[in-house]
Amino acid sequence: MTPTESATYAELLALAERRAGELAPTRGKAVAFRAKPDVDTIATYFALHMAGAAAVPLDKALPDALMDEYRRKLQSESPADGTADILFTTGTTGRQKGVMISADTILANAENLVEAQGFTKDVEFIINGPLNHIGSLSKIYPMIYVGGTIRVIDGMRDLNAFFRAIEAVEGRHAATFLVPANIRMLLTFGRAKLASLSGKIEFIETGAAPMAQSDMEALCAALPKTRLYNTYASTETGIISTFDYNAGECIAGCLGKPMRHSRMEISADGFVTCSGRTLMLGYYADPELTARTLSGGSIKTSDMGCFDAQGRLRLSGRSDDVINIGGFKVSPSEVEDAAMRTEWVRDCICVECEHKILGKTLKLIVVTDGRDIDVRALAAAMGERLEAHKVPTTFERAESIKRTFNGKLDRKAYKA
Repeated sequence: MTPTESATYAELLALAERRAGELAPTRGKAVAFRAKPDVDTIATYFALHMAGAAAVPLDKALPDALMDEYRRKLQSESPADGTADILFTTGTTGRQKGVMISADTILANAENLVEAQGFTKDVEFIINGPLNHIGSLSKIYPMIYVGGTIRVIDGMRDLNAFFRAIEAVEGRHAATFLVPANIRMLLTFGRAKLASLSGKIEFIETGAAPMAQSDMEALCAALPKTRLYNTYASTETGIISTFDYNAGECIAGCLGKPMRHSRMEISADGFVTCSGRTLMLGYYADPELTARTLSGGSIKTSDMGCFDAQGRLRLSGRSDDVINIGGFKVSPSEVEDAAMRTEWVRDCICVECEHKILGKTLKLIVVTDGRDIDVRALAAAMGERLEAHKVPTTFERAESIKRTFNGKLDRKAYKA
């Protein structure tokens, strides 16, 4: 079958209704499918919901053997009552978990975004990320909710395709979601072109990983009239809060106030705890992990933070990322942010290493603009922004930094 390239709302509805009829026998079951960047995938997604099945979108390039493995796993037991989606995510342990999400949660996430970020029928949202993860998948329902236009492109490998998608939008109505790694890529290789399109971009949301202060400031400078949102969300908690860092205060780690259907608290030991309509139902086929994670209608995350005087969430790091050096606890993201303010540093990651004399110390692995690392200059520049114990003692140059599929620094790979 030739994939459908475009569809009106009426055509999408007709296609989804026809497929829902074909999928009627799957009611109450979990159905896996490859999440490709096309109309047919979106129609299948809606059709499964209409048929009363749980939609399980998986990587578009998943090998057949792995697809069969997922399908066997999903036959092991029925999903919890009310499950609309099962999204597989890899946590800090490296273990794959199927997060069950209800239709009510999907709607609550949509309403959170519509209200907090100003989705309207005039917006054309450019989806460039994988539709099997919350960052991009969560933009489908709010756009349908307001009657806007969705344009799906195949990732960010082709920056020209991304720019053409923005150019095709009429007026100042383009919007998109970009992980921090994609923003870094745009600023490095396409800053001038991006700035030339500032009159077309209404808003950009980012999430999934911390964004460097230097990148935030550069994006604000390139797009002075664009709303730029930093959002706090996860597959388990749903979409919780957001902050427009281009509205006068460009603050790294600031993620705003809770949205309409979400609540946040800081636990006694400093961790962000989320509640409200956006939480997951639980983990598929894993009641023990569900009980440990979802307790009393709330989820205690691994994120450490506090509320500022305006009631906005300020993250300080993740408990599993913190490095203990000589009794001092160091958040590697703070070190990385300081390094990224150096003009010739293109990317970096701060890791723990062994030193013959000092024992455990900090090492900074750096991608440069082609030049060798000037260790003395870089350490001095970082020392102007960090306490002495947070400045790395070892520096190493690399051609690239390992990242996960959604642009997060792959810290587990370096620990291994």
